[in-house]
Amino acid sequence: MMEEQSKTEGTFNADEASSIVKECVEVILGGVDYDENRVNEWMSAVVEQSLTHLVKMGKAYKYIVSCIVMQKRGGGLHTASSSFWDNNTDGRCSVRWENRTMYCIVNVFAVAINL
Repeated sequence: MMEEQSKTEGTFNADEASSIVKECVEVILGGVDYDENRVNEWMSAVVEQSLTHLVKMGKAYKYIVSCIVMQKRGGGLHTASSSFWDNNTDGRCSVRWENRTMYCIVNVFAVAINL
C-alpha cells in the first residue's frame, strides 16, 4: 500500500490540472464575446492564473502552459506537440473550451523536479 501511495504522489494528475484550468478559463472568458483587441490580455490572464493555481498545489513540477484563442468563423486549426520525458512522473493535459463566439485551447505540460 505504501509503495502504491508514493507512486501516486509522484504522478501528474491530469484530471486535477484540467479542472483547475477549466475553472480559470471559465472565470476569464465565460461572460465575454470574442474581441481581437482583448485576446492578448485574456490569453495572458488564462496562462498566469492557471500557472498560479497549479503551483499552489505544492507538487514538485515545472509547468509549461500555453493558450490559443480563436474566433469562431469556420476556419480550421491544427496543432501538435511532442515531448521526451519520464512517462512515470511527467504528464500533460489539454483543455478545450468554447462559447458561441470563440474557442480556447490550453495545454499544460508538467515535468517532475527530481530533488
